[in-house]
Amino acid sequence: MKPTAVSADVLFEDFRQKLDWQWVASKDATERHFDEVAVRMARSGADLVGYLNYIHPYRLQVLGEREMNYLRHEDPQVCERRVSRILTLVPPVLVVADGQTPTAAMLTLCEEAQIPMFVTTESAAFVIDLLRAYLSKHFADRTTLHGVFMDILGMGVMITGESGLGKSELGLELISRGHGLVADDAVDLFRINQTTLEGRCPALLQNLLEVRGIGLLDIQAIFGETAVRRKMRLKLIVHLVRKETLERDYDRLPHEPLTADVLGIAVRKVVIQVVAGRNIAVLVEAAVRNTILQMRGIDTYEKFVSRHREAMQSNQID
Repeated sequence: MKPTAVSADVLFEDFRQKLDWQWVASKDATERHFDEVAVRMARSGADLVGYLNYIHPYRLQVLGEREMNYLRHEDPQVCERRVSRILTLVPPVLVVADGQTPTAAMLTLCEEAQIPMFVTTESAAFVIDLLRAYLSKHFADRTTLHGVFMDILGMGVMITGESGLGKSELGLELISRGHGLVADDAVDLFRINQTTLEGRCPALLQNLLEVRGIGLLDIQAIFGETAVRRKMRLKLIVHLVRKETLERDYDRLPHEPLTADVLGIAVRKVVIQVVAGRNIAVLVEAAVRNTILQMRGIDTYEKFVSRHREAMQSNQID
């Protein structure tokens, strides 16, 4: 899915209140936006925003007190040359932070190059952090997966599986046990940095859960606001399978944790067999608790292997 462009006017409006900035140059260049090539090459939003001492083509440049001191010079020609060097790299926007005042040369050259300039009293570091997070989310790699995405014990869990195994019914039972729904059926996933995936619900499906035989349920209306979440970070995939699939494709006791590749990130995965009489909701909660232990460095399988090895050695000695 191709991300939409972030134009100068969109960026300005999105942070008008938080940064209280002013648009001081090239006010008619509202359609200026991040170059598509730069966006494709960027590993994250951090590659699209930078300080003056890390100049890259097409990067939004933030000018703090130190950068402005460098640009100001007794010789107007030197000042103009330094500013021109920045503008030849075609930044989508220049932001003057730390309460600094742009030089006349900066304003003139920005107008000529049609490069918008924003001015804010906020610190350059704060502006950098804010815009990096914003751009990372906007330009993140993204995909849509089929399943039920939930907050279970504070962990983002995607329930996937073969058709007809009751994923939505399982989601409803987990909601009734106090867990939260993020999305049902279609889940939008975004890679917001090199190790993190964030899942959200498409606007059309927000708060809705479809259960066969009943239809669409408004979870927020039925269970209250605490039963829904707007977004969660994906940490675990619970995959539901039939008995024959489990026996054919998976080991009963995998010697190492299963993972699934999502947008280039390895996500922990557990496989649960669905048969009549099994309480799948309890099993999912147990899988989440076990995953939390593993993330804390406690591996039950490794403990078992260690005990088994010790018992074997003890028997040999005897």
